[in-house]
Amino acid sequence: MESLHAPWRIEYILSAKPKLDAGLFTSIAQSSDDEANLVVFRDRSCFALLNRYPYNGGHLMVVPYKEVADLNGLTDDEVADLWRLVRRCINGLTSVMKPDGFNVGINLGKVAGAGIAEHLHIHVVPRWSGDTNFMPVIAGTGVVPDALIDIAAKLRTALAQ
Repeated sequence: MESLHAPWRIEYILSAKPKLDAGLFTSIAQSSDDEANLVVFRDRSCFALLNRYPYNGGHLMVVPYKEVADLNGLTDDEVADLWRLVRRCINGLTSVMKPDGFNVGINLGKVAGAGIAEHLHIHVVPRWSGDTNFMPVIAGTGVVPDALIDIAAKLRTALAQ
């Protein structure tokens, strides 16, 4: 088995996080500034936003409005809404970015890699054949070829349909 290494992420993992009155996702959920927060779609019980520290261009997170640590904190309807929005995001990313595949996953708990363990979120990461190259390996730098704000605008249009 081959491993995907993302050494540039360690800077974010080890960095000091600002103290917020509410959790990061809760603050974003309650904010009306979707552009600044990179929110691309809001649904009844969850929303989708671009990851500000992406593994790949188009890396989205689908987040319930309710701050829960795992799927057991959600009702069956909320779980269904969450996965329907994941599917919608995959379709939107496919339309806008034409990836060859996706990684879709949940990190439950700090030891599983959850950067925000107290608020469940699902990662949707578009992948392309050969998207790992010398930049992260040699230069310790990930290349995201499109500005996050531009990707967000394109996805808002695609997801609104």
